[in-house]
Amino acid sequence: MSTCNHILKPEQIIGGGIINQLVSFESFSVSKIFNYKGDNIMKKLLFVIVLISIFLFVNVASFSESEKVILNFIETLTNPDRTMFLKEIISDFEELHPNIQINLISPPYEQADQKATMMLNTNQPLDIIEVRDFTIKQFTNNEKLLNLESYLASWPDSKTLTANFWKAARTVDNTAYMAPHGFHIPALFYRTDILGINFVPPKTWVKLFEICKEITNPSKNQYGFDFRGKSWEMRFPDMVVSSFLDDILDENNMYMKTDGNLVFNDSRAVEGLKLYIRFFKETAPKDAINWGWNEQLNSFASGITPFLIANSTGINIIDTMIARDKYMTAPLPIGPSGKINLTAGFAGLGIASYSKYKKEAWEFIEYLSSPKVNANLCKKMGTFPIHSVTYKTDAFFDTGIYRAWAYMIEHPEEYVFTGYPYDSPKFPGWPAIHEVDMQSLLLEKVTIEEVVDRWTKYWQ
Repeated sequence: MSTCNHILKPEQIIGGGIINQLVSFESFSVSKIFNYKGDNIMKKLLFVIVLISIFLFVNVASFSESEKVILNFIETLTNPDRTMFLKEIISDFEELHPNIQINLISPPYEQADQKATMMLNTNQPLDIIEVRDFTIKQFTNNEKLLNLESYLASWPDSKTLTANFWKAARTVDNTAYMAPHGFHIPALFYRTDILGINFVPPKTWVKLFEICKEITNPSKNQYGFDFRGKSWEMRFPDMVVSSFLDDILDENNMYMKTDGNLVFNDSRAVEGLKLYIRFFKETAPKDAINWGWNEQLNSFASGITPFLIANSTGINIIDTMIARDKYMTAPLPIGPSGKINLTAGFAGLGIASYSKYKKEAWEFIEYLSSPKVNANLCKKMGTFPIHSVTYKTDAFFDTGIYRAWAYMIEHPEEYVFTGYPYDSPKFPGWPAIHEVDMQSLLLEKVTIEEVVDRWTKYWQ
């Protein structure tokens, strides 16, 4: 007897009662399938298996989709190349973690810290935050960052983290509220095509000033020093001033001397500040009083100012503006003390204390902080890695243009790495106060004595 008339047609499968029974837990019954008219038991069994497979696939797919975690991640050191590379890292991570999706938020650089602060303070959906050395205290004061100590303790790769990593991570209350992903250290950049291929970079600030003054010619729009007037300008005068003192006490506070007094109204510090002011008045364009990082870059790339103090992060950006053979780097100049106190700036990733997905957020931080991924990130960004094993296995950070930094790290008797008092409740408001006072000082609206007295009173 023919069985052709017992084989279900497509429209029967899609629209018939059997499929409706199968996709409903309440009505599903295998016995109903076997009671369906027909005598070919093997075909019925095959039909049941196919429908159950479809049922499981649809429900598993639906379950997986509904369980996908979306992490909001805000970066604060924004620039187009960096953002593109971060997206590549995120894409690689998502391939390894199909249950996690990362939404990267990339505000303009000049607004990024304010955006992150606003989002955290208003408890907007945010899981991963790029924290900087000068925002970590503010974020922890507001209890917006998660304590990462337990995560770091159970992370196998933590065994090769450098001392600088732990020091930076535990900036506040000796507790790790962020995982640094790299360190940026300043050096002297100079234009070899303007100064000459055989130019010998100056060893001292005084010598640098003399060279800058000699080549400055406003009528030809030629100046010497690439001055920074705004946007964390305080790092620059602090470097010059610190090089005039040999008795700064605290590696975590470059404003304190060994005798317990602050540095500001010390006569040596005043001399250093006077020299820094001369750099502006005698070797820099007048509008440099309003320059930030972007203006400095443009001035250096155009050749208007052939000397630039910048972090290693500037290398990859400058490479997009001028050829590598047109500039070089040198160790920072030192002062009359025979040394200089400089800061190793840092940034890293933290987790919002109110995040619903702390575990998943840490998985991404752990991935980005792994030795291989971190080394590639640092190469791309011009920062220095967080793992000691990287320096042993990768010569990239000890040759060529990076040699200036290697020299400074290898000569601690001249280059003393000293931090800012980030842990102080007074620090979050300090950069704005310093900038306003320096602007007034450069415009001769106040005297040096008035300014250093004001700074001393603020930090007492």
